[in-house]
Amino acid sequence: MSVKEAESGTDSKQLAPGDERVRQVSTVNRLLSRPELGSVSGAILVFAFFALVAWDSGMFNADGVVNWTVVSAQLGIIAVGACLLMIAGEFDLSIGSMIGFAGMMIAIPAVYWDWPVWAAIIFAFIGAMAVGFINGYIVVRTGLPSFIVSLIVSLAFLFILRGLTIAMSIALTNKTIISGVGNLAEGDWLAAMFGGEIGVGFFNWLASVGWIETYSDGSPIVSGIPMVVVWWFLLTAVCSFVLLRTRFGNWIFASGGDANAAKNVGVPTGRVKIMLFMFTAFCATVFAACQVLEFGSAAADRGLLKEFEAIIAAVIGGALLTGGYGSVIGAFFGALIFGVVQMGIFFTGVDSDWFRVFLGVMLLIAVLFNNFIRKKVTSAR
Repeated sequence: MSVKEAESGTDSKQLAPGDERVRQVSTVNRLLSRPELGSVSGAILVFAFFALVAWDSGMFNADGVVNWTVVSAQLGIIAVGACLLMIAGEFDLSIGSMIGFAGMMIAIPAVYWDWPVWAAIIFAFIGAMAVGFINGYIVVRTGLPSFIVSLIVSLAFLFILRGLTIAMSIALTNKTIISGVGNLAEGDWLAAMFGGEIGVGFFNWLASVGWIETYSDGSPIVSGIPMVVVWWFLLTAVCSFVLLRTRFGNWIFASGGDANAAKNVGVPTGRVKIMLFMFTAFCATVFAACQVLEFGSAAADRGLLKEFEAIIAAVIGGALLTGGYGSVIGAFFGALIFGVVQMGIFFTGVDSDWFRVFLGVMLLIAVLFNNFIRKKVTSAR
């Protein structure tokens, strides 16, 4: 007999399928209860729209697909971390500043201190996650309402990290943009995990049989799948499994749903939230490492406003600002919508200023839709 059966005092073997004590949940209600429903539906609509208006623009050619996939992946990586943190009832406004900070922690040791690139990357991850730990510890240890603390503390770290990155880069190098990382990264074993490509042989074969376009020398116009896309899919898959199939995932939901009740049944809510702040910093560093090794340079102002885009992607994916509800898969599709629309606007020749309007409209629709679905499912129960 299961725990739930013991609590109810009823053996499930004695309940007939038609017993009124067995709650029947319709397929529609099960579908509506999925947090990612809105983002999946939105992604389908966005693809359908641009397939109609931008099919001949090159948006769905091999290089076009890679372009909007890379844009989606960059946002998707930090949206995964933001989504898990929001489900736990917190959010971090310092994600964007962390990107610039971590990028400089890779570039300065590699270019100016003659560190191997792999050591600089590890240094950046350790430093960023240490900041994430401090951020989370301050939030957890204060006695103020969680939402207010997250807002104030993360906003403070947004300015601290951005200012520290600029001040540190000028003090140490007299520059805010550091180049030359790409040359130093050639042949580095760890750099290839962030700035390389996979499937090179496969894309060469596709070009040889004429399935994708080639340059004049016969090389494929798309040489492989960038590692930033691989990281996006990998983080989404792993985090979705952890959230839905492990005890730690249950702790995340419990911490955001009702932290006091979770503490009373033994959930280490403080430790869970600190770990998620550290993981958010980890995701920001992955983003930074991929950018630094892709462009061969770091800039102090990189990641500007990315914290808001990550939160919006998570909200579009079904996450609630109040915590306890959300989906990593939803955040994945939320980021995909961003990438497709941002590049779709470019391919269709529409003024890029309209993209910000789209972000605001999508956020408003997502909040209203999530609230409607939440009430619908609650009333159905």
